[in-house]
Amino acid sequence: MNATDRTPADLLRSALAADPARPLVTFYDDATGERVELSVATFANWVAKTANLLQDDLSAAPGDRLALLLPAHWQTAVWLLACSSVGVVAEVGGDPAAADVVVSGPDTLEEARACSGERMALALRPMGGRFPRAPQGFADYAVEVPSQGDRFIAYAPVDPDAPALTVGALELTGAGLVERARADAAARGLGPGSRVLSGLAYDGWEGLSYGLFAPLAAGGSVVLCRHLDQLGEGALAERRESERVTESV
Repeated sequence: MNATDRTPADLLRSALAADPARPLVTFYDDATGERVELSVATFANWVAKTANLLQDDLSAAPGDRLALLLPAHWQTAVWLLACSSVGVVAEVGGDPAAADVVVSGPDTLEEARACSGERMALALRPMGGRFPRAPQGFADYAVEVPSQGDRFIAYAPVDPDAPALTVGALELTGAGLVERARADAAARGLGPGSRVLSGLAYDGWEGLSYGLFAPLAAGGSVVLCRHLDQLGEGALAERRESERVTESV
């Protein structure tokens, strides 16, 4: 990847310039049987639409804090890169009461109501489906995002040295996140073409790194698996083979 990349959004732009057609995120939910594969171009399009939604409809600006109450999921990965694109601090599992914006899955809606700012809800249904009825007090992401623009231009420059991500007690700047992701990639021997299967939750740095940031920094891709405990050992071996996995965490 480009050595001058200093934010996760920079990493995505470099990946898009290098090979937009290659897979970037392949997502499995072994509770529902869902499989979604997103190329770099498709993922970047979702990120652009979500960043436009965040900047325009949710009025988020650099330095604002977004409580991200979502599991390891391809749409969570989209929101993480959208936050980086705008300069919003993604607080994974953060306190909604202290956040400017909250983004919630279906299982955390009551907790998310503590946010006095903008509230967005994701149904996390297969194919990015919407809620049958939007939860009261929330906008439905699946309803709002399709009409957003396919290209994103930030209203204000994103400072790589400003806070970009918090998870637990860890806070990282954009530049610090990229540096740490590159170090993780190097430690695992990841490089262009590496394909990482991750069954880790997005509730700590390791899950976020190997489930998104380290493969992105290395020019590789991720096979992100939710509810992997519901998959038998034989089926897991078959998945590693069929998905051409080079590393598992």
